Amino acid sequence: MHDLARRNQVAQWAFDTRPVLGRFHLWLEDVEVERAQEDPVSAHSFTTRSTARCLAMTAATTALGARLFGQFGAGLGAEKHVYNQVKKAADAISAYVMSEGLWYLTRELPENHAIMVSLGEGLMPKAGETPEMGANPLLGFGRVYARPQVARAVDALVRRLLNEPGFGWPQFQAELRQRGLTVWGAAVDTLENTSRFAEGLSTGPMSILHLFDAPLRVTKPYEAYMACLTLPRRVTEAAERASMLLDFCSPRKKIVEAIELACPGIPRANIHVWTLQGKSRAQRLSRLWEEWKGLGAHLVEDGWLAPSGLPVFTDSGTYAPTCLVRCWKDAQGADHVFLCDGYAATAEALQAASLSSVYEVDVSMAPLSPKFELPLGDEYQLMKLSPESPRFADDIKKLYGGRPVDDGLVKTYARAIEDARISNIPLKPRVLHTEDFFDARDWRVLACTGYMCDDPYTGTKGVQQLAPDRYRVTARLATQSASSTIHFTFRLLETEAETKLAFSPLLVRFISGIDYRRRAVKVSDSGRIRNELQTMLSQALEYDGDRLIVHFDGIDEDLMPRAHQLLIREALLWYKENHPVWFKWLEVA
Repeated sequence: MHDLARRNQVAQWAFDTRPVLGRFHLWLEDVEVERAQEDPVSAHSFTTRSTARCLAMTAATTALGARLFGQFGAGLGAEKHVYNQVKKAADAISAYVMSEGLWYLTRELPENHAIMVSLGEGLMPKAGETPEMGANPLLGFGRVYARPQVARAVDALVRRLLNEPGFGWPQFQAELRQRGLTVWGAAVDTLENTSRFAEGLSTGPMSILHLFDAPLRVTKPYEAYMACLTLPRRVTEAAERASMLLDFCSPRKKIVEAIELACPGIPRANIHVWTLQGKSRAQRLSRLWEEWKGLGAHLVEDGWLAPSGLPVFTDSGTYAPTCLVRCWKDAQGADHVFLCDGYAATAEALQAASLSSVYEVDVSMAPLSPKFELPLGDEYQLMKLSPESPRFADDIKKLYGGRPVDDGLVKTYARAIEDARISNIPLKPRVLHTEDFFDARDWRVLACTGYMCDDPYTGTKGVQQLAPDRYRVTARLATQSASSTIHFTFRLLETEAETKLAFSPLLVRFISGIDYRRRAVKVSDSGRIRNELQTMLSQALEYDGDRLIVHFDGIDEDLMPRAHQLLIREALLWYKENHPVWFKWLEVA
């Protein structure tokens, strides 16, 4: 691209993304776009060009802010309590930056449009984690971004959806239609691979936002696990020609047979199967591991070199491996197939499945519980049970094969099934596909990824420092039919210390020692603090109409130290007393 065209491109991107650049005090010096097709992704998107570009910019600034100010690597070798606090600090920065980017870019949405977070990843403890370890800052269900009047209208309907008996998904959709409102749904993971980020590892951490042209059919905050199998479309098409059904429930022997139909003569050692691994997952996945090994397939291990030349990891990160699911030939002409099997957190599973068209893969899913005590296939059967059945406890004991099953465990599984039901998660179908989460079958997606560190599955570079105040950050945009990789070069408009303030939540600044009584108070502080409370302390909040009640006695000290709680409480009381009109929505219990 010649100099004039490059300058024009940078100028147009700077103009289109000015709400996000201005919010974070960044100067856009350069933009490089690598497209998988001739025309831009925005030509295939249901959003306007400026909105698509602002979303890419939000993903990139989230990656930059987290990498610079999220205490990257500060948890390496630290004791458990410190390690958890580092993870929460990183999640807080990434969730805050993405939330602020969404807030500013939605000022320019069409007047009757809103973005609503339908699924958020980060609140639930993962395998081997304790409850307070899962209570991370996040953007979760019901967070609405739109022009103020639209946001208030949609937010009121969300509260009815959460709290009013008889007001379910059909009523929610009917109210939206009656008011002429269009709601776009979002599935968000502001910091994928938080543990790797806290340990300062060179690959993995990224920020992910998937925007859909309709809200997902989810009616409550829901985060659990999904069994999922991701296969190259070439394999599933070969199976269809042979009248074979391939999905998560299929015997893995049938999958191998379909792979051999798609790639005749492929050595089974060249069938690379990626699953999560580790001691904490053995109870759930060891039977699956042994099945693949018994078929002669290669169970991908930590350190295996991907075609990018970078080593993969199997301790976390179920979203990114989807990018590598495909058939290919190596330099010697030998066939290889890479596929993903096992399970993922709900938001990650749905995000990966929604890109099946652009990656030419097929994904099948099935709901699982938060427990890790049964093999994957047995847990699939358990989630099909009915807690109302008089045989429910006996059916669970049968799956446990004689191991002790007490009333508490039975209640845990009953609650898991009920949580899925009231959240509108389909439990009856054999398997789920992305379209099962939408009313319409012709849903569309715009996926945005910001890379904090290198990604072994695509070879994409993470945040790179070019000079003391210049950084190169890569983001990826994708729809079902188009994708592009965008490299931004940013210059900080202020010192790093001043820029840190722009990327930091107000409440975190107060904890760090900034005196809220001496800083200039703006009306926007009211919205920012409400947003931060919803992001950082969602478990401690009670909603009463337009009021938000903060219950500090509901915050575990392992989630936030008592001293920090007291600082935030004092700040909230000060704002309430000195600016009662702006903070009339706030009540401290």
